[in-house]
Amino acid sequence: MTALIKIGGTLLDAVESRERLAAEIAQAVEEGLEAVVVHGGGKQMTRFLAERGIESRFVNGLRVTTPEVLDAVLKVFAGSVNQELVAAFVAAGARAVGLSGMDALVTEARKMSDELGLVGQPVKSDTRLLALLIENGYLPVVACVAGDREGRFYNVNADQMAASIAAAFPVEKLMFLTDVDGVRDGENNILPSISTSDCSDLIARGIASGGMRAKLEAASDALQAGVGEVVIAPGARVGVIRDLLAGKRIGTKLTSINMVSEIGMSKNG
Repeated sequence: MTALIKIGGTLLDAVESRERLAAEIAQAVEEGLEAVVVHGGGKQMTRFLAERGIESRFVNGLRVTTPEVLDAVLKVFAGSVNQELVAAFVAAGARAVGLSGMDALVTEARKMSDELGLVGQPVKSDTRLLALLIENGYLPVVACVAGDREGRFYNVNADQMAASIAAAFPVEKLMFLTDVDGVRDGENNILPSISTSDCSDLIARGIASGGMRAKLEAASDALQAGVGEVVIAPGARVGVIRDLLAGKRIGTKLTSINMVSEIGMSKNG
């Protein structure tokens, strides 16, 4: 099986959580999983900026990125967070290689808007380098930094980057490991399964906002691009990688097919 595993920055902030997830993924790779890991680092970034007196501002879940913030993005995402995760994988026995989207232009991006500054929208991903690494027994670990053909760096939302890379393979399974139990409806219940139209509805009604909005938009893009299965699952759950690969119902599974769901029931009830 081929899988792309996106790990949220909150899960990587604590050594125990980072090492457990690295061990779980390393074990799955040892057992034959072909994987790419994409990671964020928003919590670490906010702390890094605050320590330097720089306020973090967000628009629709995306961090406004000035040149000063972009410098921090390179230091934190492609630097400390990436290398700490690579080190955890190495300690767990995996032959991990740290990368960013700028390496061999794994993910090409363009400026999203003037309002967001140096935030990039993934244009396309080139997975040839990642495939080469996987074929030779390495585990690519990609920080959410992308670039363009003029050599400009962009801060890219990790969920969007994961979706772009997953679609370019395409992988059989895309896992978003996060610090919540799954996608919630208007009554705060976890939705075990939702469709892309449900995602649009949750966003339109303001139920999914901020980081979850970005996640649902990225997941929908991945499904529409041909990724086989997308799941948003709690990365804090021990054994989450093994259980997801075994097909257990954890978190929220997203499909491109409309189906009866709690969202539809709540609208009619």
